[in-house]
Amino acid sequence: MSLAEDITALIARAAGVEPGQLQPQTRLDDLGLDSVAVVELIFALEEWFDISIPFNPAGASPDEAGFDPTSLGSVIASINALIARERCG
Repeated sequence: MSLAEDITALIARAAGVEPGQLQPQTRLDDLGLDSVAVVELIFALEEWFDISIPFNPAGASPDEAGFDPTSLGSVIASINALIARERCG
């Protein structure tokens, strides 16, 4: 599976939907994922991809936090960027 497929599967599992129902513009809050579910998703992403995700749910903008949990597409882009950053040192 590709990185996008892995992330889609993790988000779909967290939301209790089929991965095929999700599109890049699908918002996590529209899936019913509250802040606790998003934090659990972050832990799952960290474990799955063996990365550390900087996340500040207390009002930091996604740019400041380094991770944007707004939509499926933003999560995929954030994880891609974090993996690239970690590989480059």
